Amino acid sequence: MDAQSYNTALADLRTVRDQIKKARAALTKLEADRDKRIAQLASYEKAKAERIAPAAGLSVADVVALAPSLAPDSLTEENTEALAQASAPATHAPPKDAEPEPTAQPAAVAPGMRTAQPQAVPADTPVVTAAPDAPRTLPSVPDGEAGDAWFAHTPGLASTRPNFTQQARSTVFLDTDTGVLVHRNQTHRLDLGAATAADILTAVFHAVPEGVERIYITAGDPWHRDTDRYPYLRDAVAAWLNAPVPGWRTDTGRGRDRMAGHFVHARNPVGRYQRQNADQHVEIRSVGEWFDLDGDDPHTVRDAFVLLWQTLRRHWNDAVLMGSPSQTGRDLWTRTIPTRGQHADGYPVLSEELRGLLHATAGQGRNELITPPRIPDQLPQLVEYDRTFAYAKHTWKSPVGTPRRITAATFAAWSEKEQMRALYGCGHWHVRVTVPQGWGHVGLLPAPAPGDRTWHYPAQPGAIFTTWAGGPELHTALTNPLQPWKIEILDGILWEDGKPLDDWAKKLKETWTNLSAQAHFHGDAQQARAAHLASRAVRSILLYGIGSFAQRPRMVTGTTPRTMERDVPPDAEIIAFDEELITWQKPTGFTRDPNAHPEWAAAIWSGARAALLSQRHRDDDTYAGALHTPPGSVVAFRTDALYLTQPQTWPYHSQPGDYLLRGHLPGPFTAPTNEEELLTLRDTGRAHLTTHGEN
Repeated sequence: MDAQSYNTALADLRTVRDQIKKARAALTKLEADRDKRIAQLASYEKAKAERIAPAAGLSVADVVALAPSLAPDSLTEENTEALAQASAPATHAPPKDAEPEPTAQPAAVAPGMRTAQPQAVPADTPVVTAAPDAPRTLPSVPDGEAGDAWFAHTPGLASTRPNFTQQARSTVFLDTDTGVLVHRNQTHRLDLGAATAADILTAVFHAVPEGVERIYITAGDPWHRDTDRYPYLRDAVAAWLNAPVPGWRTDTGRGRDRMAGHFVHARNPVGRYQRQNADQHVEIRSVGEWFDLDGDDPHTVRDAFVLLWQTLRRHWNDAVLMGSPSQTGRDLWTRTIPTRGQHADGYPVLSEELRGLLHATAGQGRNELITPPRIPDQLPQLVEYDRTFAYAKHTWKSPVGTPRRITAATFAAWSEKEQMRALYGCGHWHVRVTVPQGWGHVGLLPAPAPGDRTWHYPAQPGAIFTTWAGGPELHTALTNPLQPWKIEILDGILWEDGKPLDDWAKKLKETWTNLSAQAHFHGDAQQARAAHLASRAVRSILLYGIGSFAQRPRMVTGTTPRTMERDVPPDAEIIAFDEELITWQKPTGFTRDPNAHPEWAAAIWSGARAALLSQRHRDDDTYAGALHTPPGSVVAFRTDALYLTQPQTWPYHSQPGDYLLRGHLPGPFTAPTNEEELLTLRDTGRAHLTTHGEN
């Protein structure tokens, strides 16, 4: 791309931006009209929320929120919980037995760490949790025996080593733009018509009559063909997945990796189909689940999957690539569970209450944009550093065993050494945090913010907030190189230190290192590119494998004919509809998943967030991270990446966790004020670094 085409593309992007603003304004107007009509319907004495909800495309809880008079006359505890789940995403539903924050006196960390016992809060102290826009309140563990009962495992549920061999699936790779289909060593050119699911299945099974079980789409995104007809991408995807496919129906699942129904995702959906009156199953998936492509053809993608499988087989002689990286990651992990020793009987699953608490209180990556006046209005430059294979750096230690509850009184009774050992161990802590006076850098600990499971990082001197945080973050807040923060322990969950993920992660790191070397040194450009894609797939296996341990509460997707609107479940959310069908989804809570370990995911995420702030490089006797940059120089955090106004001399040895220079954009230019502007600058900075190097 030259300068002229770049400027033209920017102009086109601004046009799209303006169109989006207009569409949003129109949508806001329509939503206001919908809400007004709901209020009018509510005036009818026999109006029922469960009738109005599907007609409005909302959940019952949303309708009741707009028209409180439609609430049932008496809400039982069960009904109240159902309404709460319907109105809040299942990914952060609090435990059903959660009670208000305990009133017991908190325990301050030892005085040697410059913390103090709680005091009366001055009237002018900024208390983050009391903000006018009402951030959500995080759940806590109930007092007494009710809370103590949470500290157990789910009876009869544990992760154990499988005693079966996973079966490989016949797979093809299809570019729906060109119609090129690659099946093993054969190449076909298909006429896909309008590239509907029916067109794709008909063409593929005509070209490969013996049948396939998995179709990876490498380019074309056919589920986005009719996006102009729908307000949101998810609506277009749902319509594409649920369109009639003659001779096929939605798959109901089978086998040990049973996965039923379509998965509606804006970018990487999964269509699961079963031939009517026959035991033949097929998935249509996006290869974007595994890695990002840059014009790569299906042959290169096929070679990447072959290389990935061959390299994994050096460490797992029964390795099989499953449909997604998360499925593959968890399957490979189960095959590292020891057959002898302390954990030969497997790793027990926590109580449902503790799992629910972790889901509600343990965030994932840090995503924060810092805007003026905390940074200059005009930036001298934007430098992007990305932590290479970051999560692999934090798998060496994980929680195991039966968790212990550490109350404020118990923590206060410990010595300073015992306190610091506990905070450095595998724990999850309910804390009251005070930002020290004179603090002038970024926030260190996540606090609940308004909205759907969002977090922010208070940095205003004197601000007080209550939150949950992992040991690595608390340790960083107490021992950071600038000024220790005040941490008061309200409650805590503490595990033994163990290594349940260490063998799995080491094998994946060795696989990644091998493939990265092939990508760098291979003489054939296509094979080098295939090796690079395969190395990115290994990253996805570890990244999404860790995410799958979190075991979010499941969502069920279903469809109901428009003529039977009354049959839409009352606690369902309408996600799409057309002239014939209503598509909805509803939370079903936690399943009895033997591999559910949110405590592992939470510990790794906490370690990764802490490393964005400060990370020691022992071999180089130096530190890297946001706290080792001048105040006002951090522009943004994005999961594993830092965006700065100044370049750094941090060491890079191509090891997991090292900070890699990914982009450099010379300025001056206006500081970004939203994510869209940041990503535009990021992409421009990456292109500039590729073209001009570091100078």
